[in-house]
Amino acid sequence: QVQLVESGGGLVQAGASLRLSCAASGRIFSSYAMGWFRQAPGKEREFVAAIKWSGSIIYYADSVKGRFTISRDNAKNTVYLQMNSLKPEDTAVYYCAADLVLGHVVAGTPVDYWGQGTQVTVSS
Repeated sequence: QVQLVESGGGLVQAGASLRLSCAASGRIFSSYAMGWFRQAPGKEREFVAAIKWSGSIIYYADSVKGRFTISRDNAKNTVYLQMNSLKPEDTAVYYCAADLVLGHVVAGTPVDYWGQGTQVTVSS
């Protein structure tokens, strides 16, 4: 069993930066591909970024490419999402996801574990 707990969300102005963290319990975190998704009010959940267990393969949604950076520290059982140049359209609840298969994380299904989410609000 893996539990995921996100943190680092908040209210910021456009152009600001935030770093989200997702702390995972369990000894096998390093085996899992990890990802970030977001869901804005009234919209479907969408893929943001994903990283292979080793960190050697990374994917980004086009909407965040060049602004967001996903990384992981397997020694700390934590995955990060550095978000720069934030825009109002980045406002959403951000969720952490974990699965043994990177492709599942990118697709958003089937994903073994989801976090509870952290709110990010970007004001204009």
